[in-house]
Amino acid sequence: MTKLNEANNHLKPVVENSQRPGTVLRLVLLAVVLLATAAAFVWFRDQLENEIVLGILGVLAMAGIFFLVSAVIGFVEVMPQNRTDTVARAVLNSHPDGSLITDRKGRIVYANAAYGRLTGAEQVGPVSLEHLLSRNRESTEAVYRLTNGLMEGKSGYEEFRLPRPLGQSDNQGQPAWWYRLKARPLTIEEEPGGPFFIWQISDITAERGEQEKFFRELQNAIDYLDHAPAGFFSAGRKGEIFYVNATLADWLGIDLTKFEPGSMMIRDICAGEGLTRLETIHPEPGQKRTETLDLDFRKANGQSLPVRIVHRVSAAKDGAPGESRTIVLQRGREEQGAHDDSSAAMRFNRFFNNTPMAIASVDGSGRILRTNTQFMKLFSGVTGAGEAEGNFLFGIVPETERERLHAALAAAKDRKVDIEPVEARHPTEEGRYFRFYVNAVIDQSEEAPEEAAIVYAVETTQQKALESQMAQTQKMNAVGTLAGGIAHDFNNVLTAILLSSDHLLLQARQSDSSFADLMEIKRNANRAAVLVRQLLAFSRKQTLRPAVISLTDAIGDLRMLVTRMLSGTKVKLEVDYGRDLWPVKTDLSQFEQVMVNLSVNARDAMPDGGILTIRTRNLPAADAAELNFRGLPAEDFVLIDVVDTGTGIPPEIMDKIFEPFFTTKDIGKGTGLGLSMVYGIIKQSGGYVFPESEIGKGTTFHIFLPRHIVVETADSNGADNSGPTPAVGDAARTGQGTAPVAAAEELDLTGKSAVVLLVEDEEAVRRGGKRMLEARGYTVHEAGSGVEALEILEELDGKVDVVVSDVVMPEMDGPTLLGEIRKLYPDMKFVFVSGFAEDAFARNLPEGSKFGFLPKPFTLKQLATTVREMLDGIESKREGSE
Repeated sequence: MTKLNEANNHLKPVVENSQRPGTVLRLVLLAVVLLATAAAFVWFRDQLENEIVLGILGVLAMAGIFFLVSAVIGFVEVMPQNRTDTVARAVLNSHPDGSLITDRKGRIVYANAAYGRLTGAEQVGPVSLEHLLSRNRESTEAVYRLTNGLMEGKSGYEEFRLPRPLGQSDNQGQPAWWYRLKARPLTIEEEPGGPFFIWQISDITAERGEQEKFFRELQNAIDYLDHAPAGFFSAGRKGEIFYVNATLADWLGIDLTKFEPGSMMIRDICAGEGLTRLETIHPEPGQKRTETLDLDFRKANGQSLPVRIVHRVSAAKDGAPGESRTIVLQRGREEQGAHDDSSAAMRFNRFFNNTPMAIASVDGSGRILRTNTQFMKLFSGVTGAGEAEGNFLFGIVPETERERLHAALAAAKDRKVDIEPVEARHPTEEGRYFRFYVNAVIDQSEEAPEEAAIVYAVETTQQKALESQMAQTQKMNAVGTLAGGIAHDFNNVLTAILLSSDHLLLQARQSDSSFADLMEIKRNANRAAVLVRQLLAFSRKQTLRPAVISLTDAIGDLRMLVTRMLSGTKVKLEVDYGRDLWPVKTDLSQFEQVMVNLSVNARDAMPDGGILTIRTRNLPAADAAELNFRGLPAEDFVLIDVVDTGTGIPPEIMDKIFEPFFTTKDIGKGTGLGLSMVYGIIKQSGGYVFPESEIGKGTTFHIFLPRHIVVETADSNGADNSGPTPAVGDAARTGQGTAPVAAAEELDLTGKSAVVLLVEDEEAVRRGGKRMLEARGYTVHEAGSGVEALEILEELDGKVDVVVSDVVMPEMDGPTLLGEIRKLYPDMKFVFVSGFAEDAFARNLPEGSKFGFLPKPFTLKQLATTVREMLDGIESKREGSE
């Protein structure tokens, strides 16, 4: 220790001088006294012979010498020594950790006694850390990291292991020695040259030993828990599982190497209604509650694991659910197969709680005695905090149904059978319905002698929804049938009005006063015909006038109409035309109606503006199959997308948008027939429509129209002509704008002595048609039914050029009449007249039947054109089986 202190005095003049201020002051004081004595001697040298002066000087000399000696030996202090430095030095020397002060270059400024003892340098003087710890890589790296931190003004510490203790050559039987090295910067303003570094090193071998011992004990405890004969898991407040022991993991097939705390929830391992039972365990605020339950857990492979659990739940002071700890006991097969009372009780509890039916036992007053899990799940919100026991049964039904439930319970108390079930809705959840069965308890058990009835609750919400849907479907079918019947009768009325108005207009002049009234009658009759077509579109029985069209041209012509319709809004129209679109066959006017309806809906869905996009493209069969739209076949289609950036359609009403009369608009602003007509028209054209929507982003309607395959035919000169074969009368239907008007104008509509048999049960229509055809030069025979038409044909010996027949007639309808005529006269030309769609009756005709078709209501010109085309054989060949 002496040598260490001497070395410190030699290496640390700055610190030592600052700790000995008294010595310096004494030397200064001695010099001042000597100078004063010399000055006095010079001053009084002329008066030395004076005894008085000499005596005074003697006294002063003796006092000065006494004071000087006292100051030198420390008896008298002119300026007291700073005791703080002495105390600080004593504290550093007595500190158990080795302390070392160095400058920025690593030179030692101070080292306390503990540093000497710890490093074995008590006799030879302090050794630098770099030299002391340079023989071990781990300690060298620790010193390097701390030194870098000190250079940046940061404090820190490192722990490292050495094979032997510092300052000793052997390890003293210890496998390893652990040290903790701390470092922090020290700044002294009075000392130039920058900050100093304080290092502290301590032996933590014993501390590490205690830690390792604790970890070994903890590992042993975890190992015991992991391999205990019972399963165990702990969960957080939300049901997230933080720990699963190896036993339970093995039972459930959980790979612990991949398990992460919080990655699984209790609901992931609790099968059936077990989770509901666990959630109903609510301790008092700030308390804990333990329950024993028989449940089924779910293995990783989906299989069931019957278990008995001891579940302990804690609650926060505010009553919020807290963490849980659960012990799991597996119920083995041998226990399940046993016939003792305990095994039977477990089996009963398992079946009782896992049944999907809500069950509760009640006493005579209606107080609930016991419930199963399903009952708690359905009615926990109305029976109180997840626990139904102790509450009254009548709270689970609305007040209006409680009297009936009281009556059923009273009947059960009297032990009656065949008690009528009670239908009721959920008291708090709208749209949920239940049927309650109340059965009397004949033999009370010793466990519950007060038990009077067992109540079974079966949810009938889905059944009620299906019944409502079926009722709505039946109602809509009835409305559709009614609309079809009205359309048929109304078409006859409109046909008579149109034929009569045409007859009068032929005889009137434009200057006549009645001419304007006749035109108004015809105009309103045509408006009524449009209303009839809407009714038929609603019931998907409208008459289509299909023609092969180019969608590029059709949408191009429609673009101006849609643009005008969007004027005054912030909606912008964009059209993306596909290249080389395949032809499609559809009714152009009905297709335009589809696009207008969708465009109007898109406009209304963008009240604040947006973009309406119409795009088309070819969709090969392979691409159609990849779309995965339900019911869409893998065929070639032309796809039309109508896209808006509007509010979107909520998922809960997506399945209802095509229902008739369903609308989200305000009362008086929508009929609900728009999308129903879209669906009917597209389906009747052989196509498909699928909507896609996302709230806040918009809606897309995908329309798929089948590709029309061009049929190659040979003309009379042997040349091949490629093109579609239109239906009979297509060229004559100028009223709808789908056929070329010029062709109808150039056709000679005179009868040329042709014989026509007109079959129609409506007298006004038959009379008007006969008069119009006779005016064109035809010879017309009329019949009121199919039977009468056959009799007339027999009288005329089959000398009839064309038969024009209604479809729906009494006694014998039109398709039956065609079948009978084909038996006698296979080549006789035949034209059907009907207000229904052509395919509504064509499918009932024999395969290969050939006929023409004229939809009601029709005008004089349309009737004459259709008959003329049939007689002349202009594109009149039509297969009814198409």
